[in-house]
Amino acid sequence: MNGRTYLINVGANASHRFAGPIFPDGTFEFLPIPEDRDLPAGHGVHYRNLRSFYDPGQDLLRYVPQRLWDRTAHADPEWDTFTYGDNCATSPRAAALKRVVPGDRLLFLVRLQRWDQNGPTETYGFYLVGFIHVDGMLRNVTARPDDVAMDRFGRNSHVRRGLSGPRLWNGFCAFSGSSQSRRLSRAAPLDRSLSNRVLTSADGSPWRWEAGRSDLQVIGSYTRSCRCVIDPAQPGHSERSDILWEWVMRHE
Repeated sequence: MNGRTYLINVGANASHRFAGPIFPDGTFEFLPIPEDRDLPAGHGVHYRNLRSFYDPGQDLLRYVPQRLWDRTAHADPEWDTFTYGDNCATSPRAAALKRVVPGDRLLFLVRLQRWDQNGPTETYGFYLVGFIHVDGMLRNVTARPDDVAMDRFGRNSHVRRGLSGPRLWNGFCAFSGSSQSRRLSRAAPLDRSLSNRVLTSADGSPWRWEAGRSDLQVIGSYTRSCRCVIDPAQPGHSERSDILWEWVMRHE
């Protein structure tokens, strides 16, 4: 695939003390992180109002701690109109996204918990769950976007936050996806084998799988910040891109 690939770690993780479920057939539910504040009605979605990707009549409360049921979820990325936002100017974690241009892809990585027929297990893993093929952007948003932009980005969590109070137009960026964007039907595992074949450290060196650290810890540490992981203009990246995207699309 043409264009660069940015890997972005999203969704509930170990610090939130819960995770989205993945089932034996590879289907999964995406659980966003909590908002840093409760937003007024109409400016956010509560966890109790999240719905299953596979059965929209089914809520997701069995996977969410009860303490969060009436909290606002930061549903980003959102898979209905395919937008994603981040504070690229102020958050070091997201700084690399300032270089995203149309044609690039934002590939989303999530920590999921395995469930079996008896319920949740103690096994977790990292999975690729979807991507946005970027076709539009809002940069450094400090005021309500115009009506044309609102039509495209109005479902994004950062935009909805901004509509709830002027101080929340805080210079964020937002990205919209073309019709090529996907929320995968089945999650694609990102394990040590695939990581060694397609990913490197920021300086181009192989990942270090240190003794005393689990694969989950290593993957989490290398993917904490958003980063361009595939640039077809760089030597060897086209082959790595083919391997990565063949694996991703196999799960669509």
